[in-house]
Amino acid sequence: MSSPGFAFTVFAFLLVIGPLIFVHELGHYFAGRWFGVKAETFSIGFGRELFGWTDRRGTRWKVGWLPLGGYVRFKGDMNPASTPSDDWLALPAEERAETFQSKKVWQRFIIVLAGPLTNFLFAIVALMIIFAAIGYPSSAAVVGGVLEDSPAASAGFRPGDKIVEVNGAGIDTFADLQSYVSLRPDQPMRFIVERDGAELALQATSRGEVLRDQFGNEARIGRIGVAPGSLEFAPLPIHRLPGAAIDTTIDTVETMVVALGQVITGQRSVKELGGPLKIAEVSGQQASLGWLPFFWLMVIVSINLGFINLLPIPLLDGGHLLFYAIEGVRRKPLKPEAQEWAFRTGLAMLLALMIFVTFNDLASFGLFTKLGGLIG
Repeated sequence: MSSPGFAFTVFAFLLVIGPLIFVHELGHYFAGRWFGVKAETFSIGFGRELFGWTDRRGTRWKVGWLPLGGYVRFKGDMNPASTPSDDWLALPAEERAETFQSKKVWQRFIIVLAGPLTNFLFAIVALMIIFAAIGYPSSAAVVGGVLEDSPAASAGFRPGDKIVEVNGAGIDTFADLQSYVSLRPDQPMRFIVERDGAELALQATSRGEVLRDQFGNEARIGRIGVAPGSLEFAPLPIHRLPGAAIDTTIDTVETMVVALGQVITGQRSVKELGGPLKIAEVSGQQASLGWLPFFWLMVIVSINLGFINLLPIPLLDGGHLLFYAIEGVRRKPLKPEAQEWAFRTGLAMLLALMIFVTFNDLASFGLFTKLGGLIG
């Protein structure tokens, strides 16, 4: 299947990233308003303003030309240490009360935390919609068939076995089993299965395989060679939708943590890291498949945004939260010099990561292979 055109891909990317950035910044905005902080600017995108308007509260709502992020600039939002300046001290008391740095550390903590939490909330609501529309994967983790010459066959799995645990992690559905095994290629695993009313332990090492979708995208996954007895998507009653959506969001975050750890330890190739260009490409591809794959992509990207922003890296929300936590314990902020050094380091890290993932994206598009062919 051929990939969609450039214009469609750009439109799909903006349709994914724009609303999610808006949702993230809206969390900061409403938390700030809750504590009486005035928002001076609410921006989707960076750089020169393309269009915007000013509301009756004096907040400038605008769209920048570079759609790779956004920000809310609160009144008096000067630095992570919230150190009062001479200009701030010169403000009338009623104006100082509207500034970000006038708030208690726990209030500033909540204002910053609200952005990532809103991304998670968006994902939970979206998952509830998906599960209400198409149902929830409810097939039991019962082996329907065992492939010949597979790790499962060598380990002694039989049709009818019910898998209840893998490496100490509980398994409720066949989808849970697939998720756990696929994330861990070429890794030994200990399975607890129920057979004829008794429990027994089986050892199997997942087999790493490269999975390709219809667009040629590749992912290395693990498989043991068992098939489900059936594939069922059961509609959930309304009262169970929030719990299922929250569990799925937590499982997705755990998957991200495991995958990131595998990249750091060398178990997974750094080539699997993607950036904005890859997200744009996948956005167009999923949009061409229909509303459900596209909506599911929005859920995953939203959870990614929430997770990444909570990493304790200066310049990200997690870096601010770390400084506020330290301030809360010490009863005073870190010295401005220390924070300045940390934020410069964080900026260097983020720039290096952005360059690296962009290089990865371009390599995945075959750009360097094509250039090499032209030069050769």
